[in-house]
Amino acid sequence: MARMLRIVVLFVALMVVLVAQNQAAGTGIAAPQLQPQGNRPARGTTQGSLNPQECAPKCDYRCSATSYKKPCLFFCQKCCAKCLCVPAGTNGNKQTCPCYNNWKTKRGGPKCP
Repeated sequence: MARMLRIVVLFVALMVVLVAQNQAAGTGIAAPQLQPQGNRPARGTTQGSLNPQECAPKCDYRCSATSYKKPCLFFCQKCCAKCLCVPAGTNGNKQTCPCYNNWKTKRGGPKCP
């Protein structure tokens, strides 16, 4: 029972740190804007442009720069399954996928990394 409690506390602590990092990244530095190539956006960066089996590799790259890979991958894949898109890069660029950007937690924080 004590082991399970420690695991739950650790998971909650990791999620708090992840949310804090996400909010800190959004306040000080502006994310670089994506440069459109031609008239077509990059595959997977607009809502509904991915197939479900394409989520795992996109989320692997999206979460490659974080030190909290497991929670990042879990939520990224959950968001990708719902929205069928993953923003380009390892951070920011959420404006390219409104569903991914607008899905919030019960507390109003971002659900998707």
